[in-house]
Amino acid sequence: MKYLDIEQLRALPTDEFMSVTPFPYLNQPLLYHDGFQALLDNMPPLEMFDAIIGKSRRAGQAPHDRHSLEYTPGMPVPKPWQDFIGELCSDAYRGEIQRLLGARKVEFRFHWHYTPSGADVSPHCDARREHGSHLFYFNSKESWNPAWGGATLALDDGGQLDYNTAPALEDFDEIIEFESIGNASALMLRTDHSWHAVRPIACPDDKLRKVFIVVINPDSLFWKVRDRIIGKTIQRF
Repeated sequence: MKYLDIEQLRALPTDEFMSVTPFPYLNQPLLYHDGFQALLDNMPPLEMFDAIIGKSRRAGQAPHDRHSLEYTPGMPVPKPWQDFIGELCSDAYRGEIQRLLGARKVEFRFHWHYTPSGADVSPHCDARREHGSHLFYFNSKESWNPAWGGATLALDDGGQLDYNTAPALEDFDEIIEFESIGNASALMLRTDHSWHAVRPIACPDDKLRKVFIVVINPDSLFWKVRDRIIGKTIQRF
């Protein structure tokens, strides 16, 4: 079984992606129907997750409370997830991500986030060490009521806000709500103005907002070279 429809990424011109405002993003289904269903039917169990509650964030931003699981090679996740992650580690996917994000070489980290009722994602830009992120949503239209929330919001600050601050939703000029239910994904380029958030979730206690996140980082060689340059600069002073 194939999971990722790589041809949809190949069909997107780089300049078209980069011209999207308020920051470059792509919000559309990228999984084959059968692949999406197989992943949805085999989500990792909550018992594998760590509860991240009340963790402080940069610049006084509100905590992003959630249950979190970071993938490591050999982790006993269901086979559809092993196969899907294998596709994401392929040269084909890596090449399209590098092309669209204008990155020379990238490495990936993989996370599942399950978010309970009452939690939200405060407005923020991702860390500067990241090129971007690719979110895959795993709440089906049959099991999730849109009134419960959970949609990713792209926020337009008009290029005015310092990313190292803690603004409220009311501080933004425009709020764009992503499609986040059913077979949907969101690829986002990280910039100092790529603000995004999720409003407080109001689902029943037996429900969770479920997202799988590909964190897109520069490769480790980049950081070694950067640290070496910084080290040499410090030694001069």
